[in-house]
Amino acid sequence: MKVLTETWRSESIGREKSVNVLLPSRYSSAGRAFPVLYLLHGFGGNRSTWLQCDDLSTVVDSAGLVVVLPESGRSWFINDARGRRYEDYLVEEVVGHVDDAFNTVASRDGRGIGGFSMGGAAALYQALRHGEVFSVVCSNAGAFEAPLREGDPYGHLRDGQRLAMPTTRDHERVWGPVGSEVRREYDPYRAVRDRDAKYPIDVHLDVGLDDYPRMIDMNRRMREALAASSVPHRYRERPGGHDWEFVNAGLPDLFAFARSRLLSA
Repeated sequence: MKVLTETWRSESIGREKSVNVLLPSRYSSAGRAFPVLYLLHGFGGNRSTWLQCDDLSTVVDSAGLVVVLPESGRSWFINDARGRRYEDYLVEEVVGHVDDAFNTVASRDGRGIGGFSMGGAAALYQALRHGEVFSVVCSNAGAFEAPLREGDPYGHLRDGQRLAMPTTRDHERVWGPVGSEVRREYDPYRAVRDRDAKYPIDVHLDVGLDDYPRMIDMNRRMREALAASSVPHRYRERPGGHDWEFVNAGLPDLFAFARSRLLSA
């Protein structure tokens, strides 16, 4: 696997932004085009966070996918309450840049999107909102109910510890107060119900049995919502907590799911 960094001035964000692009060993700039999997980091992560997974190189080479690692810091890859337009950046700029710069399948059938926690939720939001862009979703412990959160449900766990979960202040900087337009816009269950059936998606969800109870419950609720709306999906609960060790252990499964459903040119 080869890791490249692509940098340009983002019109949506108003400054230079970079993405990491992972090329499998068999990648070639000519000939058969490669499907692409966009992987989104968790809260406070960056474009290099996924690289801490020990087995990432192996699965990228085995699956033969181009993998793109964008970043949004703590902004959930959405157009947020502060006016930061990370959804526009991801969907309009990053996807276009990757298709222009690399030998990719430049259609929805060749594009998947996934992520961990914040990134897993954002991946599903974007696929539901932009079915013309993505056809496959792969979520590890997706924090799907972020737009519905009130207060700090993790407050009792902090006790001086640093959790990979936003405080109320951090959360409302992105989502606005309860009842905000941004929260209504990204309501995950409304997005499932209102999706454009013209663009079918396949969804892979998993969550750790040792994750936060709230996280497990919201993943179960999302599974039920997908089933009720006849969205094809695979749901798994497996050993692990809310951490990158859990993510790494699930990489073979995640990449096999994406590879089996993404079109090669």
